[in-house]
Amino acid sequence: MGRAYQNRKDSMAKTSNMKARVYSRYGREIYVTAKSGGIDPNGNLALRSLIERAKKEQVPTHVIEKAIDKAKGGAGEDFSRARYEGFGPGGCMAIIECLTDNPNRTFGDVRQAFTKTKTKIGTEGSVSHSFDHLAILVFQHDDEEAVLEALMEADVDVTDIENEDGKLSVFAPHTDYFKAKQALIEAFGEIDFEVDEIQFVPQTYTEISGDDVALFEKFINMLEDLEDVQAVYHNVENV
Repeated sequence: MGRAYQNRKDSMAKTSNMKARVYSRYGREIYVTAKSGGIDPNGNLALRSLIERAKKEQVPTHVIEKAIDKAKGGAGEDFSRARYEGFGPGGCMAIIECLTDNPNRTFGDVRQAFTKTKTKIGTEGSVSHSFDHLAILVFQHDDEEAVLEALMEADVDVTDIENEDGKLSVFAPHTDYFKAKQALIEAFGEIDFEVDEIQFVPQTYTEISGDDVALFEKFINMLEDLEDVQAVYHNVENV
């Protein structure tokens, strides 16, 4: 799999208002997760993991607290999750995950990113079958066998473990995310995870060249600029 998990946010770092968008996206995700699963991180593992990830990306505490406070009352916006997929510049494949309070608006905005880069949004399942939906946990550790044993004892269906200079990358089905993370913490104590996410990882990659490179950058930037877009996954290599 290589370092596929790094593929997701490469383009976001190129834009000047990256921090504001990151804060907004974490705020919205924390609000939705707290509203649906409870505001106590100790009883809502998804919320706890999300807060930990937000802090690592230097999301200010007041942004996190505001999102949780907003969820306390149970009122507020009614966001739903939406996923779109299709073929981007150079024939690449893309999956776009959103949180939206207006699916019609969001679909139109996402479709415009495809249309304005001379590509086409697809139907559900048109490209997702070419991605693996995985839990990815990356942390410093030097005993691959001990990690694998701990995961197997917890009945985690490990997809792969990679060891690169004392850093282990654990890949498991997205449905085993919490089970895998808990098994590692119970076996080795508190762990400072470098990556702690569920992502779509492409099974194969494609290289693009010529005019498609500029079109691809435009495509990604248009999507990243949309407030409703939470994550963009693609299978383009070395861009």
